[in-house]
Amino acid sequence: MSHDCSTTPQTVHLFDARGVAKRFRHAAIFGAMDALRDGESMHFINDHDPIPLLNQLQQRYGDGIVINYVSREPAQIAIQFTRTASQPDISIRLI
Repeated sequence: MSHDCSTTPQTVHLFDARGVAKRFRHAAIFGAMDALRDGESMHFINDHDPIPLLNQLQQRYGDGIVINYVSREPAQIAIQFTRTASQPDISIRLI
């Protein structure tokens, strides 16, 4: 039996931060982001709006990431992070 861990462009991975201990969250998110290939996305779910994390992501990845809010309801934040090699600038917007 073989296992193929490859993904195709436009692959979206779920990351529910609510199940990760708070002291490990940022490290886990950075690890997940580092594992994404160009064109892949991570659908991030959290119990609060992670403004400091978004600032850290901007500093770390610059124009290599696109950030889109999917939901900004209290206690139900959903954000899509997409890795890109040639994005002109980072965008944060509510869709």
